[in-house]
Amino acid sequence: MNTVIPILPLETAGAKCTRCKGAVCCTYLTQELKTPRSIEDFDLLLWQLSHRDTQAYKDEDGWFLLVNNSCRHLLADGNCGIYERRPQVCRDHSTDDCEVDGPAGADDFDLFFPDYEALDAYCRKKFKNWDARFDKGEKKKRAARAA
Repeated sequence: MNTVIPILPLETAGAKCTRCKGAVCCTYLTQELKTPRSIEDFDLLLWQLSHRDTQAYKDEDGWFLLVNNSCRHLLADGNCGIYERRPQVCRDHSTDDCEVDGPAGADDFDLFFPDYEALDAYCRKKFKNWDARFDKGEKKKRAARAA
């Protein structure tokens, strides 16, 4: 007995969207970052991760800030409340890496920092003098007060 597996045509973006539960692509935003290199760069990133629902990752495209915050136009049924007037970035959104195929996870990134503590631990390994950054700030303050 042979099992026949039907070959389905490639799914269109609209079809993927109709299968999506909760409009996952509308529940976060990413912002590309300049590649952090210095202690100061990583300290700034640490400050950013101090904010609720904010994460960071590095993948083959670079470094990104990930803000887990739903679009204010997302309706309870998962539809867009301003679909006809939505921004161009929404219109251009590709479903190539759509979460309906499987949610993104740490395996999708070269580096993933879910929170402040994870980035702090990474920085402590990367920079032997990580805590010395506080000394620099104190020296600047003392110099400013003396002037």
